Amino acid sequence: MLLRLSETPEQVALETALQYLKAGKIIAYPTETFYGLGVAYDNSEGLRRLWELKKRPPDKPFPLIVGDVDMLGLLTGVIDPVALALAARYWPGPLTILFNAKAGLSSFITGKDGKVAVRVPGAPAAGLAKYAMFPVTSTSANISNAPPPSDAQTVLDYFGNSIDLIIDGGRTRGGLPSTIVAIINGQIRVIRDGAARL
Repeated sequence: MLLRLSETPEQVALETALQYLKAGKIIAYPTETFYGLGVAYDNSEGLRRLWELKKRPPDKPFPLIVGDVDMLGLLTGVIDPVALALAARYWPGPLTILFNAKAGLSSFITGKDGKVAVRVPGAPAAGLAKYAMFPVTSTSANISNAPPPSDAQTVLDYFGNSIDLIIDGGRTRGGLPSTIVAIINGQIRVIRDGAARL
């Protein structure tokens, strides 16, 4: 299903996306940079299907978006004060922070090292992240190692009908992906340089 934001009221689009996510479906949606693929963070079958669809290496877990800092409690325990300071400064925006994952989370989002990568996105993904009220994956809408797409047609070209819902928000700006950081012994370590400048 293709849903064009130019022709659909925002509330209808958000509610449609939420119902797909709750049903374990895969959605594609525009972010600040490229289109991302979303499934609910706690839906094992959806996560497995997404991993197979992207042909993603097993050592690359899916990053997540959340609506606000309060949602971090679903994913991690004690939060380092440095991480909180970074969140206050850079969220919403293209900064992904690695946290120690809570027990029981899927290996598709924690990987082997027990970390979970999270950010609060800016527009246009901010509305979806807040409306969902649970974490959603935010991996680029491409086959692994292919260029990330900045329009809905490219998502269609990559996946065809394998994506359950594509939210067409027009062309995104592209550019750099999010910056990824970890907090180690109270120090910030940049894992991937990206759009957020520390």
